[in-house]
Amino acid sequence: MAAILGLIVGIIAGIFLQPDIPVALQPYLPIMVVAALDALLGAARSYFERSFSDRVFVVSFFSNVITATLLVFLGNQLGVGSQLSTAVIVVLGIRIFSNVSALRRFIFKG
Repeated sequence: MAAILGLIVGIIAGIFLQPDIPVALQPYLPIMVVAALDALLGAARSYFERSFSDRVFVVSFFSNVITATLLVFLGNQLGVGSQLSTAVIVVLGIRIFSNVSALRRFIFKG
């Protein structure tokens, strides 16, 4: 319940405060969001599988976001940023769809 309340408060604060994203981080924000979404859906899946650990979730969340961002940053430095961004999105997208599929099975299985 606290997580849902925190999410609602965060969304409302974001809407009303309209924080500015630094220009240097703007190319990496979509990758960060997709990596965070992957970690959140993985946590939901592990919750339904009765193997959720808050420590694993926090480490997974930050390591996903940082690793994906660093990969895209490295790609930008090497001049292959768009290709590496696409690769990161594809890999995280596959994981997201896999987690959504597992969640759907848990929900409809009962």
